[in-house]
Amino acid sequence: MKTRWTVVPVLASLGVLASCGVAASSASGPATTSAPAATSSVPTVIATTLAKSKVDDLNLGGTASDGLWKVLLTTHGSSDLYVVDNKFAPQSDSGWHSHPGPSLVMVVAGTVTNYTSDDPACAPHVYSKGSTFVDAGGSDSHLLRNEGTVAAETIAVQLLPTGATRKTPMPAPANCPKG
Repeated sequence: MKTRWTVVPVLASLGVLASCGVAASSASGPATTSAPAATSSVPTVIATTLAKSKVDDLNLGGTASDGLWKVLLTTHGSSDLYVVDNKFAPQSDSGWHSHPGPSLVMVVAGTVTNYTSDDPACAPHVYSKGSTFVDAGGSDSHLLRNEGTVAAETIAVQLLPTGATRKTPMPAPANCPKG
């Protein structure tokens, strides 16, 4: 996906927000949804919203003492901060979708493969347990798939405009795998 955010600042800022407890209270408790399976014989992906919280305007900045690490995160207007747990059965996928803001995705079990619509080759990007990647959000779409034989799990921290739809289904690009 085209990066519209500086990766390190978003990772640092959202990680700080999540670890400081900004998302620690859920307005309505955890919500669970299932994504459609890739085929009728493939299990669904179970997505559970662990926390959602409203965050007012952000204007965060800082530099580490070494001067190399920097963070800058500014929003205009309030945002919704989500923490979402996604559990992928073997051979299941999220379906093609987009988000209106950035997602920091941590792989906590198994391996997931990410395909992005803005890649002309639609090359697979494989992430295993302990890996982290950023989905910049916006108009580009992506698909996460567990192409393995064991369950996979991701935790996503998302910062989105208040009231925006968190996940919008999208058609599969012609050059990419179907969802």
